[in-house]
Amino acid sequence: MNDCDALLKRVLWEAAELKIPVSGKISPHVKINGRAASRFGCCKYKEGSFCIEVARRVAEGPEESCRAVLAHEILHTCYGCRNHGQRWREYARRMGEAYGYVICRTSTNEELGVGEERPYKYVLQCKSCGAKFRRFRASSLTRFPERYRCKCGGKIERVDTCSQLGL
Repeated sequence: MNDCDALLKRVLWEAAELKIPVSGKISPHVKINGRAASRFGCCKYKEGSFCIEVARRVAEGPEESCRAVLAHEILHTCYGCRNHGQRWREYARRMGEAYGYVICRTSTNEELGVGEERPYKYVLQCKSCGAKFRRFRASSLTRFPERYRCKCGGKIERVDTCSQLGL
């Protein structure tokens, strides 16, 4: 498992080198969340300070992935960066150019090189192009796929098991 506290310290130093105005009120201890299944990290503001949290699979994954998630989260501590707006994206671009981070609003398990935490419950597939849509929760899409279309315009159907798709 990565020493996330040490990695946080390193990422904070890197942001300071670039003069990115991260908050000075960030807890030096990264919380490891063993239950996070659909997110990699989180930045919480509580009682006047920020707490950074990462999913266990990120903490146990490659160091560069953990640093990228930490960088993503510390940028949310900057003034005007609670969302993924233009200011946040500019800081993410600067961190990426300087240190090789791939910081974006969303990432996949494959991009970060971390394992899947839970199996997909629902798998849908386009009848025309074969695109796959994986979902963890029941939704209108999973219940009524005939109401939806793929980007290619094809009809979507529900596939009963993940094993049918080799997942």
